[in-house]
Amino acid sequence: MKKEIEERIKKLRETINHHRYLYHVLDRQEISDSALDSLKKELFDLEQECPELITADSPTQRIGGKPLKEFKKIKHSHRMLSFNDAFSKEDMEDWQERFMKLVPEKERQDVNYYCELKIDGLAIELIYKNGNFITGATRGDGTVGEDITQNLKTVEAIPLTINLPAQAGSKKDLIVRGEVFITKKEFARINKIQKEKGLPVYANPRNIAAGSVRQLDPKITAGRKLDSFAYDLITDEAITHEEKHKILKDLGFKTNKHNKFCKTLKEVFEFREYWIKEREKLDYEIDGVVVIINNNKIFDNLGVVGKAPRGAIAYKFPQAEATTKVLDVKVQVGRTGAITPVAVLEPVGVTGITITRATLHNEDEIERLGLKIGDTVIVGRAGDVIPNIIKVLPELRTGHEKNFKMPANCPSCSAKLVKLEGEAILRCPNQKCIAKQRRNFYHFVSRTAFNIDGLGPKIIDRLFDEGLVNDPSDLFELKEADVKSLERFAEKSAENLIKSIQEKREVPLAKFIYALGIRNVGEETAIDLAKHFSSIKKIKEAELENFEAILDIGPVVSKSIYEWFADKDNLRFIEKLEKHIKIIAPEHKKGDQKFADKTFVLTGSLESMSRDQAKAKIRELGGDTAESVSSKTSYVVVGSEPGSKAERALELGITILEEQDFLKLLSMTEEELRKFSEWQRNHQE
Repeated sequence: MKKEIEERIKKLRETINHHRYLYHVLDRQEISDSALDSLKKELFDLEQECPELITADSPTQRIGGKPLKEFKKIKHSHRMLSFNDAFSKEDMEDWQERFMKLVPEKERQDVNYYCELKIDGLAIELIYKNGNFITGATRGDGTVGEDITQNLKTVEAIPLTINLPAQAGSKKDLIVRGEVFITKKEFARINKIQKEKGLPVYANPRNIAAGSVRQLDPKITAGRKLDSFAYDLITDEAITHEEKHKILKDLGFKTNKHNKFCKTLKEVFEFREYWIKEREKLDYEIDGVVVIINNNKIFDNLGVVGKAPRGAIAYKFPQAEATTKVLDVKVQVGRTGAITPVAVLEPVGVTGITITRATLHNEDEIERLGLKIGDTVIVGRAGDVIPNIIKVLPELRTGHEKNFKMPANCPSCSAKLVKLEGEAILRCPNQKCIAKQRRNFYHFVSRTAFNIDGLGPKIIDRLFDEGLVNDPSDLFELKEADVKSLERFAEKSAENLIKSIQEKREVPLAKFIYALGIRNVGEETAIDLAKHFSSIKKIKEAELENFEAILDIGPVVSKSIYEWFADKDNLRFIEKLEKHIKIIAPEHKKGDQKFADKTFVLTGSLESMSRDQAKAKIRELGGDTAESVSSKTSYVVVGSEPGSKAERALELGITILEEQDFLKLLSMTEEELRKFSEWQRNHQE
């Protein structure tokens, strides 16, 4: 194991150094900040496990990158440090436990914290002599930075002169540390210009901020409208870090008003949780909270390990992407017979969720990724929901990785798999395949279909295995006695389950269509079909061209629907269902249809209602919902932990509504909405 850890550490260092050079020196990226943070965290943890393997040139011991050749070099009088990262409460508790061992017992009661929002920008140092701004520099490698004085003079938030108090000593140099950043609005404006010029867009605000202060022509920097916060002062006068911020403010520096003193780690956790939910309300990007021991004496006495002070840490927000290992690849049979390879992963946290599996879609996707079992990969959540593998990191291979080959036969029924013309997916053609039937069953009772509470996959499997059901229509014939006879099924549980089933004897037509599990028919298509045909009878009688005539339904989906309703077994299933349930035709509302020409995209979690409830309200008012952001989108509604959809909306200049704004929009009259839309158009212009 020691040898394997040593080899892993070596490969991690090489990979991190490559990406850090791109990020800090060349201002470009091949992988996301989150993925790089994940690699650095793995290296840090392995070095903590084997401290004898720590070397002076490890990325955990170094800062940033080398200064650029184009700029004059400046040696910092005090080393500019960086921070180690934490991603969980456990990481923070481990950090506290480590430093507390070094704090004298009589001083431990004086340990409390100052929390700062971690801005996604570029660290700078400002030097003032006799109250005048003399020199500005980047952090560089922590010891030597780049002279960017002229460029920093164009940043309005950085004062050119300050009024030093008498006790400060008029001739003593004043050294201030801070961050240069760019607002979301300015980020969107600059990228819009890049697009218009046919130039590549910037990946994130940090890249623009870094690139802007490193321009050889200060006029270019001035045109970027940079902003800045000061967050540290090299002084012996302040007793606490919080006092440093007060002094900075008194001197005329812009400080972040949201920073906060926290007495305990519990308060730190609450502060971070608050900003996870509220971060979208800020006009700049943050990716976590910097937590610093507030008492300067304790902070200084703890010293530095490698590149980071022991007394401070960057407590990052849940990662949008992370790195992990592929332990295996398994295949599963979907409700339409689609054979999907699924990567089994070492558990890893992404946007607050622990991911253990990620879909690989099909054989072509595995080939495109170049994935092998045992690979280190970057994972994310597609559409903010579905775990997926974004990139393979082949540079971290050991030689023990294995190729994966798709099976020739269905893993459930052994039928020979087929690949239809024009499709990349292998399918099981056997209509009686047990795996397909069960997946269809799971879909039928799911929240967005019949929504039968308490009836999950495990109970469905038991009902199947006991021969109590063959298809979803059999559910409505079940009795309490049938369910009570199942092992470990209590009487009350049986009563609740039967009650849940019986409550679903009436179902809206759109939900009924969606529950049937027709290939290529999602919720939106089911709604379109229900609106167009008004009854299941008319759908059964429809010809192919009738489906193709519906505006948002293309030829592939039309063919899929037509063929499903042409299958006699499917028609028999519907007839059997109709004996037990009543299908409710959609109402043609004549009331408030103020959203008639509006399309909404929702991202993140809403507090006042579920996303399904929000979609239902939008439809009630005549609006449409979509899963992806495009130029046709009217509004993007963001809840907590929104994903890339919010960023896409900023790029396209589409109005972003926070939850409270969305609720106001719902309550507006048609006239108020008309005026708001008119203001919105003028504002965008």
